[in-house]
Amino acid sequence: MEEGTRREEKIPIEAPLKAVDHRTLSKGFGWWAAAVLVESWGRKQICLYLWQRKKEGWKRKQKFTIHDPEKWDQISEAVEELLPKMQQ
Repeated sequence: MEEGTRREEKIPIEAPLKAVDHRTLSKGFGWWAAAVLVESWGRKQICLYLWQRKKEGWKRKQKFTIHDPEKWDQISEAVEELLPKMQQ
C-alpha cells in the first residue's frame, strides 16, 4: 500500500449481488455514497448507493440502478440539461 493511502472497507453488499468494482463518491459523518458495478444472475449493472452507519454496521438507505448504457444516456442527458439552471 502506498504511503498516504488507506485501506477502504469492503462495500456492504450481500448475496446474491456481487460487487465487481466501485468508486466511493463521499464518506464521512456516518454516511457513505458510492457507485458500484454489481453482478447478479450473470447480469452487470451500475448502482448508486447511500449507506448510513448504525451500531450494527452500514445500512442501505437508498439505491438507484442503471440497467444499461441507453438508460444512462437518458439520465446523463437530463442532468446535463439541468446543470446550468443550478447557477441561475
